[in-house]
Amino acid sequence: MNSTLFDRLRGGLIVSCQAPEGSPLRDPYILARIAKAAEDAGAVAIRAEGLANVEAIQKEVSLPVIGLIKRATNSPIYITPDISDVTDLAHAGADIIAVDATDRLREGGVSATEFLTQAVEIVGPLPIMADIDSVSSAQIAERAGASIIGTTLSGYTGGPIPKQPDIQLVADIAKNVTAPIIAEGRYHSAEEVQQALQHGAMAVCIGTTLTDPWTLTKRLVAQLK
Repeated sequence: MNSTLFDRLRGGLIVSCQAPEGSPLRDPYILARIAKAAEDAGAVAIRAEGLANVEAIQKEVSLPVIGLIKRATNSPIYITPDISDVTDLAHAGADIIAVDATDRLREGGVSATEFLTQAVEIVGPLPIMADIDSVSSAQIAERAGASIIGTTLSGYTGGPIPKQPDIQLVADIAKNVTAPIIAEGRYHSAEEVQQALQHGAMAVCIGTTLTDPWTLTKRLVAQLK
């Protein structure tokens, strides 16, 4: 089953249809329509946050949906932080479940290996996408049973956030793991997408640049002041 799913994603563009707190786009109906527009335009999958949004988007598109939950906790982990989130996303119809798989500890001192092992056991054949920030966390995630490695958190776990995508990390991961890679994080152009694919990514995910005019407008207005 996973091989068929991965064949659908290979070489394609995944569109992240999310809206931050405060955005008027943060509504399941609106996000589902954005996802439908992305499907019509040629996207191969949708990345969605929140149970209501996953359910709404699943009803609107025929594409695979990568589901996650963002929630602040008493640890640095905010992408699918609890094992109950994994179960809830599976019940909501997510085709792939994305989780933070960096080496930072969850609440209660739970490691990435412990969390991923439990998540994989709970969802069975449903693929777990490990959102990582380094080669070492990618290797740990693969050993724990993650089906997909995502570079989602590269640049977001310490220090200043880079402006460009981490294509070198894609290349380095491709040399050290066998799991398929989804490149994600600060991709803005077709050239960057092509570079990631050439360096070993199975697919590339783009969000804000395509689907979040609220955030983009706020940034531009702030720069003009």
